[in-house]
Amino acid sequence: MSEIIASYQVFGRPGTLEKKAEGIALGLTIGSWTDLPLLDQEQLKKHKGRVVSVQEFYDDEHPNRYGEVKAEVKVAYPVVNFSADLPAILTTVFGKLSLDGEVKLQDLAFDEEYLRNFPGPRFGIKGIRSLIDVYNRPLTMSIFKGVIGRDIEFLKEQLKQQALGGVDLVKDDEILFDNPLTPFTERIIQGKKILQNVYEETGHRTLYAVNLTGRTSELRGKARLAKDLGADALLFNVHTYGLDALQELAEDNQVDLPLMAHPAFSGSFTSSHFYGLSAALALGKLVRIAGADFSLFPSPYGSVAMEKSHTLCIAKSLTEENVLQETFPVPSAGIHPGLVPQLLHDFGIDSVMNAGGGVHGHPDGAAGGGRAFRQAVSAAINGETLADAAENCPELGTAISLWGGK
Repeated sequence: MSEIIASYQVFGRPGTLEKKAEGIALGLTIGSWTDLPLLDQEQLKKHKGRVVSVQEFYDDEHPNRYGEVKAEVKVAYPVVNFSADLPAILTTVFGKLSLDGEVKLQDLAFDEEYLRNFPGPRFGIKGIRSLIDVYNRPLTMSIFKGVIGRDIEFLKEQLKQQALGGVDLVKDDEILFDNPLTPFTERIIQGKKILQNVYEETGHRTLYAVNLTGRTSELRGKARLAKDLGADALLFNVHTYGLDALQELAEDNQVDLPLMAHPAFSGSFTSSHFYGLSAALALGKLVRIAGADFSLFPSPYGSVAMEKSHTLCIAKSLTEENVLQETFPVPSAGIHPGLVPQLLHDFGIDSVMNAGGGVHGHPDGAAGGGRAFRQAVSAAINGETLADAAENCPELGTAISLWGGK
């Protein structure tokens, strides 16, 4: 019988957590067991949750309650209990349980056959590399800065400068919604012209991810329109719209565009040590299952840094081998050219290095910042120090002087 195994972090007094685990397993499936007649037990056996394991960590006491220790509880849920969609799964394994004190959902383990119910990335790492014909290095990405309240001409010039710098991808700001100054359709149409002109001038192809926004009922229609207008990719605030909305976009053959999952709002349910979901599950495994080709998450280096161990777990969940295609990890925030060797060491070649101020803040503008970024990537891939590379790369030298780097 196919099952999904949920891993929870809980706290309690040693010796009491087996009972708590059994309460979770029964409370989220059939409700009770020992009080049922034997005939009912036989009928409901295939629906009953079961405790897989309880591991108590006696050296990890609750910081605020003496005598309580941390434990990992694993519970298996029969898939016969729910339909094959993420809202049903999350409601089952963590719906009312999320309201029951200090419980954190750390992971969900799916068997490979059950995973086939979900699309996973349509393009994945291999497909994205094929689109831009880049195979031997991490990808580089930059973002629009300060475009709220600006017109389409301002946005066009920013896009042009970023593309001239040689970055592989440019994405909208996640808070740039459809508006009269920079309408969704105009961003696509004008962006396509700009990037084609840059390609003809430089031979370098840059992809632009336009922010897909609006009422949920409008999303698929707008995404299909974006495809018809020639959009390269879609940025999507998955944690405000929901995983199922992302999955519908990923499964729609009339959309057929790379999808970039933004982490906005996810901190509201991943940041606590005691509540919510783990970052690896929310920003890693679940967005990959739902169909994201890219997943953005806070880097370990910036002012809104995420703990490095968590970011590495996110990247692992996005790229570990299973029946789904791999999703590009995109560590973001606080990135500049001087960090490229560290990024390569931590996240490997199959990652996207995403900079905002680290491109736009370059004294030579976004084009200079993009060039410095690419120069740093080339040096790191070739095993050259940034300081040595900077001797022949003036933009990189300027970046190192400004932000540091080795």
